[in-house]
Amino acid sequence: MEKGSSSGGRHFAKKSFGQNFLVDGNFVSKIVDALDIVSEDRVIEIGPGRGALTERLLENAGSVVAIELDSDLIPLLQSKFGNDLKFELIENDVLRVDFTSIGLDAGIIKVVANLPYNISTATLQHLIQYRERISKMVLMFQREVVERITALPGSADRGYLTVITEAFLKIEKLFEVPPAAFRPVPKVWSSVVRLTPVEGSDELKGRESEFAKLVSIGFSQKRKTILNNLKAANEEFGGKTPVELLSASGIDPKRRAETLTIGEWKRLFTYYCN
Repeated sequence: MEKGSSSGGRHFAKKSFGQNFLVDGNFVSKIVDALDIVSEDRVIEIGPGRGALTERLLENAGSVVAIELDSDLIPLLQSKFGNDLKFELIENDVLRVDFTSIGLDAGIIKVVANLPYNISTATLQHLIQYRERISKMVLMFQREVVERITALPGSADRGYLTVITEAFLKIEKLFEVPPAAFRPVPKVWSSVVRLTPVEGSDELKGRESEFAKLVSIGFSQKRKTILNNLKAANEEFGGKTPVELLSASGIDPKRRAETLTIGEWKRLFTYYCN
């Protein structure tokens, strides 16, 4: 039988989707509790899998919209939750979903997900676009992804994903989840973080893609200085040369991108745009 198909109502995890289903009820409870759900909350669940989190979410939230890409899981989820009026299931890639087109533009939402490694960065960037409609996110990643997200300036783990996340979200590392909590059992640990949209990031509003581009250029070759990376990009920097841009921003051109604080990145972006 092809891996990923169902037998007797049971779905087998697909490597192509990076699926590892959370089966430990203790960690299910901890993740749901971290969302601080009240009865009127509207919750988006990305990748519900077999529905372990979904069941608990429906017990607490006002409504749950589950977004699932794996077509083999749709009948299972419909069978388990389809009769619940609070449940809506969308079969799609979350990166293709416009949250304002699925009835969520009327209020603030909360988001929960167990994210495979290969879509971590893209999903975070997608969610950032809708941050004005999101009050809180509780996301589970492979542990090394969370180490990158939470890396401090100067750390070798600090990179593009760190800065993009810091620019728009407050990051709280909550707890780790061992491989034994999943089926099939992965080879790596997972970590759960709570992300809250940051107030006062108006200088980046509507310019997220431009900011992301600048950060990407800065980290293009981590062993090089930020000056060398800016030079190699052959970009226009608000009419300034890379040396002038860094000087105007008060940043030593000999520094590497991972040493910059989020405040310095925002200052650099301000001069980059003006």
